[in-house]
Amino acid sequence: MTDLRREEHARRLLEDVLLKEAFDTLREDLMNRWSHSGTTDSEARESIWLAIRLLERIENHIKSIVETGHMAKVLEKQHPYI
Repeated sequence: MTDLRREEHARRLLEDVLLKEAFDTLREDLMNRWSHSGTTDSEARESIWLAIRLLERIENHIKSIVETGHMAKVLEKQHPYI
């Protein structure tokens, strides 16, 4: 799949209402679980923290695909023969 097609697909994912809802719901659930966990329950808090970081990494990866495709478009316009 070319960078431009990947960008288009990633952009559609980021704009998808159900995917946005899923990310928001998961983030909210994880934050609630973290804030209601006991201060002595360090294993659960660490697990929740890691899940939050993973969720962020997934979102950032999709966003980076959009940015890579955008950069490919810019470079193609500037240097169409490269």
